[in-house]
Amino acid sequence: MVQFNQETREVALKVVYYGPALSGKTTNLDALFKKIDPKVRGRLMTLDTKDDRTLFFDMMPVFFRTPAGVKVKLKLYTVPGQVMHESTRRIVLQGSDGVVFVADSRKAESAATLAYWNNMLKNLEANGLDPRSLPIVIQANKKDLPDSRDDDLVDLRGAGKPLVVPAVAIRGEGVVETLHILLTLCYRNLDAAVGLERNWHLPEREFLGQIFSHISGAPR
Repeated sequence: MVQFNQETREVALKVVYYGPALSGKTTNLDALFKKIDPKVRGRLMTLDTKDDRTLFFDMMPVFFRTPAGVKVKLKLYTVPGQVMHESTRRIVLQGSDGVVFVADSRKAESAATLAYWNNMLKNLEANGLDPRSLPIVIQANKKDLPDSRDDDLVDLRGAGKPLVVPAVAIRGEGVVETLHILLTLCYRNLDAAVGLERNWHLPEREFLGQIFSHISGAPR
């Protein structure tokens, strides 16, 4: 859950990238890391096995101060995709303010993708997070491949009907757009709950503008 510090005027949000092994979660963070101004990004930490599959998770804290004097910290995580790391996925989801579900859009991966989607819903509920109200965006990754699905991943859209963003993460396409949509939803969710604009004098335009002014190729 979002962390507020009234005394220091700090807001910290946690975003988790969830999905099957090799769906493109780490690729998303790698792409974002390269696009973010080094002055406002933390160290990207990874732990990989010999076959390049993520074993643990990546963490990238991004922080800046708005013109209104609010310090915003954005923490980006991925979860490990292997089935054996179920408990780690559940732990990483704790306190999430928003989730990007990175789906492998190849038809051959439909069953595995659906299984991980259902696994995510189960783990959100185990952490007391309601998938119907939590900001969730589905990224349909690998759309450049000839066997990618063209049905808008309808089997994944039961919980709150999340938006679907097409992407080719390995080329950086759709990566920034996915994060922009999710953080827009996060802001509106938090503003309704705690009054970011009313109480913190942090309007949506400034919140998003400050974050994405530090990311190359971001929408303006």
